[in-house]
Amino acid sequence: MLFRAALFFALLAVGIAPASAQSQKLSEIEALQARDIQLFRIGWKLATGNAPYCADARPAIGALFHDAASYGKPDRVRAELGLVGDIAVQAVAPGSPAAAAGLTRNATLLDLNGAILFDAFPPSDPRWQRMVSVNAAIDDALAEGPARFGWASAGETPTSATIAGVPACPSRFEVLDGGKRAVADGSRVIFGRDFAGFAYAEDEFAAAVAHELAHNLLRHRKMFDAVGRSQSLVRLTERDADRMMPWLLYNAGYDPRASVRFMTRWGPKYGGGLLRDRSHDGWDERVEFIEAEIATMEAALAETGKADWSQHFVPMAKPE
Repeated sequence: MLFRAALFFALLAVGIAPASAQSQKLSEIEALQARDIQLFRIGWKLATGNAPYCADARPAIGALFHDAASYGKPDRVRAELGLVGDIAVQAVAPGSPAAAAGLTRNATLLDLNGAILFDAFPPSDPRWQRMVSVNAAIDDALAEGPARFGWASAGETPTSATIAGVPACPSRFEVLDGGKRAVADGSRVIFGRDFAGFAYAEDEFAAAVAHELAHNLLRHRKMFDAVGRSQSLVRLTERDADRMMPWLLYNAGYDPRASVRFMTRWGPKYGGGLLRDRSHDGWDERVEFIEAEIATMEAALAETGKADWSQHFVPMAKPE
């Protein structure tokens, strides 16, 4: 199996059809890229659509970068994707600053504000560390203002452009090469490539992404680090992440009721039933909490014209 040590990126995203219908026609590398693109397209919409309500929003350009050297077979990755170097564009969000500047998928990033990337960031051990460092440098550069990016694609003349970021909530989105779980670790939203929601309608899968993003926006990881992970507290954080789904979906341009459709579809098969982990409500109970929150959100919209969860969402989870 092709192994990727890790894939990180400076807030990103994209657009192509779900990979499930294409995976048999794609190479393993291309199929993984398609999964990345599917997740990133949604992640970008959620991160930018909710930026007005994220107190710590930061500039992002809508490009996903990855490091060919972090894969188990770097030469194969470079060859199949047509890369001319290691730090490359995995995806570009439609309508993003990166797209407007002409940055394209599978272009190789050569320099940042005049610094040659290969010189500034040589191969690292562990292999995934270099991409972490490159992303941090991109974030820092954009925080200072528009940044100059230089890139090249196979058979084309190198080009460059100065790109200004737009506000986005600070979470990265990552697809792991294997696994069926979805988790959030405080700064990343992580999906295994075999997560069932990849095959769902976009707005329903977006509900799952919104659930994980909500954990980060509500700082649940910091809460656990401070007071521990009791079963009752975990259950309340999961409930809050469910309740945040319609708010985040609405602000990203999705139907907020897709959160109900997702849970109704996913819950009976994957929610655990009578044998479920008691850190989560039953799927039918989860639907009830989501429905109630949709009513709360609709009331806020009627009153203010905004789905401002920073002002109107009341978390149930509190440090014990």
